[in-house]
Amino acid sequence: MISLSDETLLQYKEFTSWTDILHDVQISLWLQPIAKGKATIGEIISHLKGWDSYLITTVIPAIKRGEAVFFPDFDSFNEIAYEYARSGISKDNLLNEFRQTRHQLVEILLAETDITTKYITVNGMSNSPSADTPYSLLYIIHEFIEHDNHHKGQILALLNQV
Repeated sequence: MISLSDETLLQYKEFTSWTDILHDVQISLWLQPIAKGKATIGEIISHLKGWDSYLITTVIPAIKRGEAVFFPDFDSFNEIAYEYARSGISKDNLLNEFRQTRHQLVEILLAETDITTKYITVNGMSNSPSADTPYSLLYIIHEFIEHDNHHKGQILALLNQV
């Protein structure tokens, strides 16, 4: 029987099946902002990859050490991801890197279930201010799934304009 946390993690991993369709997007659309003053599809994918990498390299090790979790300033963190997308990396390579990073993250979390449900402190807070729910890595993954779906909607809106 699959647990609720495993189901959530597999849903998180499954998002890469949707992003695989982006391999077929014309490069002109890949490089076009989704709206005036907004990121491009490539920048969004790089941004998602960046947060997954941050969970792997910073958040999970902090939880394992029993330390509080800190997320950096979103704007400056995201700008680094946007710059990477503009660095000359190909669309296919960036999509493949995103898939690989997301799958790696999910495999770590599936293998180490004790860290996914452990209550943690995030940026000095023990509960999410929006839901007054105790923070855990599983809760953060739920938020990231919503975040993924928000960006999916933005990308689909752009693609449907064509």
